[in-house]
Order: sequence, then structure tokens, then C-alpha cells
Amino acid sequence: MAKQGGANGEHVVTMREVAKAAGVSIKTVSNVVNDYEFVSQATREKVHKAIDELGYTVNVSARNLRTGQTGIIGLAIPDLQMPYFAQLSSLVIEEAKKLGLRVIVEPTLYSREGEIDALHGSQQAMIDGLIYSPLELGQDDVDQLKVDYPLVLIGERIFTDMVDHIATENVEGAKRATSYLLQTGCKNVAVVGVHPGEKVGSAALRYQGYREALEEAGVEFDERLVVEARMWHRSDGVKAMNSLLDSGVVPDGVVALNDMLASGVMHSIQMHDYRIPDDISVIGFDNSDDSQYLSPALTSIAPGLEAVARLAVKLLKDRIDGRIPSKDLRPDEKVFRKVASSLVVRQSTRVPEIPAAI
Repeated sequence: MAKQGGANGEHVVTMREVAKAAGVSIKTVSNVVNDYEFVSQATREKVHKAIDELGYTVNVSARNLRTGQTGIIGLAIPDLQMPYFAQLSSLVIEEAKKLGLRVIVEPTLYSREGEIDALHGSQQAMIDGLIYSPLELGQDDVDQLKVDYPLVLIGERIFTDMVDHIATENVEGAKRATSYLLQTGCKNVAVVGVHPGEKVGSAALRYQGYREALEEAGVEFDERLVVEARMWHRSDGVKAMNSLLDSGVVPDGVVALNDMLASGVMHSIQMHDYRIPDDISVIGFDNSDDSQYLSPALTSIAPGLEAVARLAVKLLKDRIDGRIPSKDLRPDEKVFRKVASSLVVRQSTRVPEIPAAI
């Protein structure tokens, strides 16, 4: 491959130069760039080092002409203003860039119609595959996932073996949060953000984890400590916690089902002249970037978003390229992976009275 000049006359690094610098063949460089699994880790590192040192970039247009692909994937999420989805979008874009892909982010705005359009709309002609996070569709909408392009489902609204799925530890995470509060000496732990009647979804699963932790600890369930919130914004947390405290029920711990709710809960607690964590401890869920900057800093469940983004993008790329994601799978089998969560302890909770297994 001859050396080329850019639009302004600058030198454009070629794959041949990368191969020479790394001491490998051009084919090996191509395999690394396209993330083929059979390349050894040592060779992969040599090639990436040469790419970084030389400043090589993938010629996406040429590759797309050869493969018939656009080099673009879609990400359908409910809302870019929610920290969880904003962080997820940023991580997906970062992971996609590593594989030479670009991302079109489509907010579906908590709309059933928007979520269906993301699956079946005309924009599908522009993308090679879709990472899909629904909130309005549910288990009865499995047939909506019958599409003729690669699709990776994330979240917990729908469970099916029809498509690849990356999930998070909602039950386990909420159980871990509730158990931790009990270990710090809390006797009356409230849960904020429950969706009444929901059977499948993050709210239902996190509420299940809360109930399981109480049961295992031998703590009697008190329905007065269950606080509903249809949406999970900061204002919803304020309203929900106000209603609880104004009713005369004062918990000594709160599990908020996301960090935005937790932020509102903390504001309400402080406006009622209670101290955090001395009077009431608070734990959130999602470990959003803002959680560490609240006052006091928020203890929260980290759902492993980095792993969710990495696995979802890699899985989608494998499907786009026609590769089987795992040697243990048949070509028609779908992947289901659950990403581990962890508890990030900050100042909104007291020190455990007994050793905490977090």
C-alpha cells in the first residue's frame, strides 16, 4: 500500500507502516483492528502500541465499502438527562470508538411509541445494529424484538432468549444496600421509588432485593416504609420523602432505587431538620458521577456500567461481523450476561456495627 497524503497534504499513516513498526503482517494488523479473537494478547498489544505511536486511524469509508456496513451502531435509551443513561451513552461511545464504530444515540423519551420506532423506524437503514434499553415496553412486547439486524438488549424490562441480553444485578444490589443499612444498626429501613403493580423491571427487582434482605435478617416488613415514585427524578425523591416524613413515619435508613431519588430524599431529610447519617442513613443506586459530590457524599450501588457498555458493544460487533460471541455457543444461541454490582460506601451511611460483607 503506497503512502498517501491527506486533504491538506499531511501524511496519512498506512496499515503497512503499522505492520512494519509492530513486526507483524498487514493481515495481522487488520485482524487486530477488526478485533478478531484468535490474535494473541502479546501481538495485540504490539499492534496497539504501534497504532498509538504512529497515530494510525481506521479508514472507515473504505472498510464499509468492502463489507457493506455503515460502521454506525444505534443506542436507544429513555433520556439523556438522567445521569445513568448519560453515563451509559458516554461509555458506549467510548467502547465503540475502540472498535472503529460510531454511535447514533436516540432518546425515546419515556414513550412506548418512541421505543417501538427505535426498533422498526426508517433510521434502521443507517445503522448496522442496535443497543436497546426500553422502559415502557414490557414482557408482553417480546415480539417487538423480532428484527432483521443485530440487537443487544440491556436493562430488565424484558427477558427473552430471542436476543442477546446484558443485565445488571438489581435484586442483588438492592439486597446488598438494605443489608448494609441493617448492619449499621438501622431498624426501620424505608424504600423509595417502588412502582406499584410492576412485575418485571428495575423497580420491581430492586424492591424484591429489599424484601429479601429484610426477610433474611429477620426484620418484620412494614408497608408504611414502602414509598412509591412513578418517575425517578430528584423532584420525585423530594415529594416521596416529604410524604413519608409528613405522615409521622420517620425511618432511620432509606434505600432509594436510584441516585436521583436519593438526592431528593436527602434534600427532604435536611429540610425536615434531620441529620444524615446520624438520624437517617441514605443509600442510592447507580453510583452516578454526581453522587460523590452531594453533601454528605452518597453511598451507592455501582451497577458495573463500564462492563455493561464494553460487553454490549463487543457483543453487537461480533454479531455484525457474523462471529459467534462464544466458542461454547451454537450460532443460533443468544448470550445472557449479568454484570456484577458493588457497594461504594461514602458519608451518607453510618459505620457498620458488625463486619459488612460488601
